[in-house]
Amino acid sequence: MTDRGGQEGSDAQLERLAALGDPGRRALYRYVAAQEGPVGREQAAAGVGVARHVAKFHLDRLVADGLLDVEYRRPPGRGGPGAGRPAKLYRRAGRDLAVSLPERRYDLIARVLVEGVEAATDGAPLAGALETAARAAGRAAVDEARSEHEVGARGPLHAVASILARHGYEPRVQESVVTLANCPFQSLARSHPDLVCGLNVRLVEGLVEALDEDSLQTRLDPAPGRCCATVREVA
Repeated sequence: MTDRGGQEGSDAQLERLAALGDPGRRALYRYVAAQEGPVGREQAAAGVGVARHVAKFHLDRLVADGLLDVEYRRPPGRGGPGAGRPAKLYRRAGRDLAVSLPERRYDLIARVLVEGVEAATDGAPLAGALETAARAAGRAAVDEARSEHEVGARGPLHAVASILARHGYEPRVQESVVTLANCPFQSLARSHPDLVCGLNVRLVEGLVEALDEDSLQTRLDPAPGRCCATVREVA
């Protein structure tokens, strides 16, 4: 359920993308991204028609915000003593940025589907393989939260809500029930409700099982304006 290296939380991604609000910085980013190889400050400055010191400021800001990466390289034919310092070159960073409000996680449901189909090609029935992949995604979400010390001691319902909040579900804890105000897979859930809502419930079930909470039950409980899954305390 995680891709925090490739796909961060929406707040972090919004902060990164805010750097592109400046037109000059955006032009430099686009110029660097369009080049076949990494470029230096002089080339970038000339490419967008700004002064070198202006290019330096914006390029380094893009590096700080994780949108560009840096490497150091001497020009061809120059090496050894007296060759001078390697040039600082810029290239587009390899991370993916995609922000949607409300948050959508189509990458997550795609991964579940791909892993299920791959398991089915090895002989497992497709329906069962998809459910297994969805449960595994839920367990992975718990493992990730535990590794980052994000599972608190406020009680099982709040633990479930905390983890689901990390993945865009917008949970609401109301007495003995967690409802989910946002469906991260909304477009697919509308067009393929039986498949996507079923997998979503299995994903949340896997999460609850990984928390080892026998007092909780996941239900398919669709209602207008929210996700199809709920988690309830049971006696």
